[in-house]
Amino acid sequence: METRNKLLKMIISAMFLALAYVLPFLTGQIPEIGAMLCPMHIPILLCGFICGWPWAPVIGFAAPLLRSFTLGMPPMFPTAVCMAFELAVYGAVAGLLYKKLPKSKASIYISLIIAMIAGRLVWGAVMYICLGVTGGTFTFAAFLAGAVTNAIPGIILQIVLIPLLVMVLDKPRITGLK
Repeated sequence: METRNKLLKMIISAMFLALAYVLPFLTGQIPEIGAMLCPMHIPILLCGFICGWPWAPVIGFAAPLLRSFTLGMPPMFPTAVCMAFELAVYGAVAGLLYKKLPKSKASIYISLIIAMIAGRLVWGAVMYICLGVTGGTFTFAAFLAGAVTNAIPGIILQIVLIPLLVMVLDKPRITGLK
């Protein structure tokens, strides 16, 4: 039974990686909209809730690097590198909190919001390090713009969409049914 569960999580994680790879094509025709909606974040957050730890951080780390390596978008340095750390944290925190907290709608929102905050903080820290290494600067204003202001549509989309999808996809665990 354990082997079957691992195989299922591996397959579902691969599906989330494929979604993270493909979803930016839907918004990529207009780069400003694509950047604001954060389409790669959605499958990684879902992977955290559905597949949990350790699957989601691996998928989150791999997704932007794979897209950058094969498509050139996002640019590898510093964007894809910083996103890799951000998305890995999204998946790890969402998965770990959702596993530890009681199964309820409130737990989904708590796990999601904490994961989003943690991921954005890690993105800012890694961006600061990456730009510092290259002699650039990353100000607090740039952090706020990149992590919050420019991402407001994506943040709203994630807060609305992710809990709904988790409730549908993980209904037996939330309701206590097997």
